[in-house]
Amino acid sequence: MAHDAAPTVTRNDEKNRYEIHVDGAVAGYTLFTADDAGRTVMPHTKIDPAYKGQGLGSTLVADALADLARRGDEVVPQCPFVAGYLAEHDVPGLTVASPDAE
Repeated sequence: MAHDAAPTVTRNDEKNRYEIHVDGAVAGYTLFTADDAGRTVMPHTKIDPAYKGQGLGSTLVADALADLARRGDEVVPQCPFVAGYLAEHDVPGLTVASPDAE
């Protein structure tokens, strides 16, 4: 599927998620919520099957994590995709907490 414009990532606080948009349509999202310690938990990432295989998941997670780092949030990567991204990439300024840490 070819696209005219570069994908954009936005934070949707009403739905507690970051969304990736392609040609004006939501192509995927990564959820976030605050735990009792005030950390940002990222439990799930989903890309619409029509957009799979285009690197949108990595773009989405990279932009979301960069924004959370700018905000000074401590992130708990429960989502396997987010955890895998963090295992392979450094996000400057991001504090990462273990999902097992209470």
